[in-house]
Amino acid sequence: MNIARFEPWTFVDLLHRDLNRLADHRGSARNDEGTIADWVPAVDIFENKDGFLLRADVPGVNPEDINVSMDNGVLNVSGERRLDPPAEDVSAQRVERASGRFFRHFTLPDTANAESITAKCSNGILEVSIPKLPEIQARRITVEAA
Repeated sequence: MNIARFEPWTFVDLLHRDLNRLADHRGSARNDEGTIADWVPAVDIFENKDGFLLRADVPGVNPEDINVSMDNGVLNVSGERRLDPPAEDVSAQRVERASGRFFRHFTLPDTANAESITAKCSNGILEVSIPKLPEIQARRITVEAA
């Protein structure tokens, strides 16, 4: 006889976290036309002395279906995940994978170099590299006698 350990609070905690994440982003994830996103990818943002690195989980999204743009200091990431419909004689018993459009918007600091942003997608992870502008060094100006 095998004894299985049942921890109901772990499931409740996971459900609570997922519902909070969905509720937080559902109302705020809109594109410029006001369309609400169907799902919201999780994103991590890292900073070092040379720039920023944004990583977004976009499994199942073709790189051709992802748009990354920069406009007025705002980085826009959008796209669409398309799921293949099941055959006509198959009925879905459970559908948990989100599909449809997604949008994320990030306000970048003035130090971001908008002209050198690059993006690549590999193994379901979108990586957007945002380099920083070189720091402007203060310089001393000598005053000459007239």
